[in-house]
Amino acid sequence: MKTSHTLLFILSVFVLLGLGWYVFPAEGVETGSLTLRFPSYEEDKMGETDAIDVDSVLSNVSKSFEMTVSETLLDSLEFFRDYLTINPNRIYLPNNDYSYFDSLFYLLENAQRDQKIYRVIHYGDSQIEMDRITSVLRQRLQEVFGGSGPGMISAIKRISSISLTQSYSGNLVRYALVGDSTSYKASHNRYGIMTQFCQTNGLSTVSFSTTKHSQAFEKVKEISHVAMLIGNNSNGFKATLKADNVQCDTKEYEANQGITLITWELPGNISKGTITMQGSAEIYGIMLDGDYGVAVDNNALRGCSGTIFTRINKPLMMNSIKTLDASMILLQFGGNRMPSIYGTKNIASYMEELDKQIKYLKEVAPQATFLFIGPADMGKSVNGKIGTWPGLPELNDSLKSMTLRNEVAYWDMFRVMGGVGSMAQYVKHRPPLAGPDHIHFTLLGAQEIGNDLAKSLIIYHDFYELRKRLPEEEVVEFMSKDRETIEKEKEARKYKFKPTKFYYE
Repeated sequence: MKTSHTLLFILSVFVLLGLGWYVFPAEGVETGSLTLRFPSYEEDKMGETDAIDVDSVLSNVSKSFEMTVSETLLDSLEFFRDYLTINPNRIYLPNNDYSYFDSLFYLLENAQRDQKIYRVIHYGDSQIEMDRITSVLRQRLQEVFGGSGPGMISAIKRISSISLTQSYSGNLVRYALVGDSTSYKASHNRYGIMTQFCQTNGLSTVSFSTTKHSQAFEKVKEISHVAMLIGNNSNGFKATLKADNVQCDTKEYEANQGITLITWELPGNISKGTITMQGSAEIYGIMLDGDYGVAVDNNALRGCSGTIFTRINKPLMMNSIKTLDASMILLQFGGNRMPSIYGTKNIASYMEELDKQIKYLKEVAPQATFLFIGPADMGKSVNGKIGTWPGLPELNDSLKSMTLRNEVAYWDMFRVMGGVGSMAQYVKHRPPLAGPDHIHFTLLGAQEIGNDLAKSLIIYHDFYELRKRLPEEEVVEFMSKDRETIEKEKEARKYKFKPTKFYYE
């Protein structure tokens, strides 16, 4: 073949490929049960022009939390009013009631005076495994309200944690509502406050020690109060704690079908401990806390979409929450339902299921404050490119509407991340803020999200503190002004704010 013919053939191929690239539809061409795809001009034109700048998003979110003050106390309400009404990174409140968290803050502020431990229970899916997100929130809240330790743990820990090292031995079996085929299911519904329990028969031990993980916070390593919640125990059930080298008192109990809280008061912080048990009992949780303050519990439920709580014995759940002074419940779900959502009907069905769960939880925890954390962005390959999972924005908006309707606050993690397409950019970020599955945050990414959540909640506390110093009627009048009036006043007064130190890292 002549050189000219070869060149003409190659050029012809390029022309045909170029024509196909220009005219081939982005959605492909269906031929029977197959769909033929070809890189299209339409896809190429889309490119990544809408890709978010992660560093810019993180910087803007951080700036939106920066507290400002002015010459007078009343004028400093300006920041809070803007934050509560127009800041997209805020916690959305039922009925826009800015006093929603007041009862919680009152308890936490008085924990030292009352020598009490008030619990914040964080239920979530695998996004919070290893104590991700929760660990940051715990550290920040304990810095403000006091408290320490990793909080409530299961006697058998299946997933390692950055915040605690633990092990077990002896005749101890774990039963869980959520888990794979290796998880045991009980013949009853007494799963308890952690949606799981461990059955001990005969002799067993649970050991724990403070962590050396580089990502662990300091407060989590301070343990001075150990407790264990048990139920349905046999007569003569015994439990002994050995903390560091100190042998604590042995606790012995008569048979009881209800719950019992076993506590050991320690003279100071410990670095390790072993609980030895003899007899039969259901162990619903082990609490590793400080002497008083706030305890924040991580309860990661891999594969769960948040629809299991109504399957737990209601009196047991109610008594456990009351006994442990659980004052706030965080629910972080939604991502695991995405693969089965194909449209609005699926979302509506899911909302009905979650509606029942929230009503159940509010019934068993009538004094608790509730906050729902929406799902993160999730990446899915569409025509060879990673984009947001179809239906996720609609699911997020539906979750917000449903939770607010049930008088539960909502934090829009999807929007805080940057919205559509953000997860792909979190993965590409250097260092990575999310893993290659385009679903889960890395430890660094989880710390960013946890910090944002903590800062947002603490702003509401700062607002609570400010309102205590002002006449209530002045606050009500100031907060009820319409946006047009607000903008006119801002322009007229031309505030000169200066940042406070607290919100700078």
